[in-house]
Amino acid sequence: MRVEIEAQKVDETFAAVATDFRREAKLPGFRPGKAPREMVLRMYEKDIQQETKRKLISEAYRQAVEEQKLDVLGQPDIEEIQFSRGQPLQFAATVETAPEFELPEYKALPIKRELRSVTEADVTKAINLLRDQRVSFKTVERPLSAGDIAVVNFTGTCEGKPITEIAPTAKGLTEQKGFWVEAKPTSFIPGFADQLVGAKAGDKRTVNVDFPADFVTPLLANKKGTYEVEVAEVKEKVMPPMDEELAKAYGAESLEKLLAGVRRDLENELKFKQEKAIRNELVRSLLGRVNFELPETAVAKETRNVVYDLVRENTQRGVPRDIIEKQKEQIYSAAAHNAKERVKVQFLIQKIAEKEDIKVSQEEIAARVQYLAGLYQIAPDKFIKDLQKRNGLIEVYDQVVNEKVIDFLAQNAKYEDVMPDTSGVNPG
Repeated sequence: MRVEIEAQKVDETFAAVATDFRREAKLPGFRPGKAPREMVLRMYEKDIQQETKRKLISEAYRQAVEEQKLDVLGQPDIEEIQFSRGQPLQFAATVETAPEFELPEYKALPIKRELRSVTEADVTKAINLLRDQRVSFKTVERPLSAGDIAVVNFTGTCEGKPITEIAPTAKGLTEQKGFWVEAKPTSFIPGFADQLVGAKAGDKRTVNVDFPADFVTPLLANKKGTYEVEVAEVKEKVMPPMDEELAKAYGAESLEKLLAGVRRDLENELKFKQEKAIRNELVRSLLGRVNFELPETAVAKETRNVVYDLVRENTQRGVPRDIIEKQKEQIYSAAAHNAKERVKVQFLIQKIAEKEDIKVSQEEIAARVQYLAGLYQIAPDKFIKDLQKRNGLIEVYDQVVNEKVIDFLAQNAKYEDVMPDTSGVNPG
């Protein structure tokens, strides 16, 4: 986009800017605003020129965008062609515009909705998890059985060497005394506890393990280990009875109210999962109905955001920095794919919002800001200032309008109720 500003406008703006500088100029021997104009021009010539160019280009660019009705993304790349007093100002602005496309049919999107409800078995399972959190342990004089706890002393080697020679930080894998391990296949190192079943207190066993490929200590991944293990005690898990005492332990007035509360929580969780599944299906259906070119700058920016999120999540999960570095190509590839989908969805949602006149009120923005401030435990005033500093209120607006558009799509979807797939999946 090429723009030209007439010479008269250039000179008028230069004169106005020079007057502003003269009014504020502090020169030795003169009160502010009283310094000779020519002296101010000599002292601040470069600054006056820069401010004049900024004002002229900013105003002319905005006017050109409005006249050409361009939907511009991000900031323009301005290339100055000509600027001097008494001459027209010419510049070129390279801009990236929002893609043009025809909206697909977005009403009556076909959605499969699972007919799923909370069952008595789901409630019992949840109650047993609560009981398991208050389990006690009783030492028994019998062989270890599945589900028991073995209290063991062990030393471990890998490839005939103490494990710390291969993985210096893995002291806990090399030697332990009084270590508790539950007799189930996935405890500690896969397969370790299985080889202790049948042992009694005082028994000694040699245990051979294969460290899995995704083992928490990468230096041991895919290697073989050998453990010399002594069983010091066998402990039996004692579950508390499902009675009034259990209810009181969890702050319920009675067992009946505990059961009702657990069912209510499960129903809320199921409702949330069902709504999330519907929303995801709506977005997938919408994405598959239209293709258009995506702006490179928008995709690149979103890719950086996704990469940042993925790296942060991996770091919070304890993944070492060197492992993240080795996986950077896979992380970037996944991020680029996700970014393209997110950018595409955003353009679709914006266009649907415009067509359906879906707007966001100031009250809705304020309510969302209050909610987010509470979520992050930040004072609302401080949270708003932080958002304003990084232009984050736009993100809040986008969040709310996205939700309103998805709600609109959900209300107008065409649902097909189907039975849940229970093959190997617990519906609770």
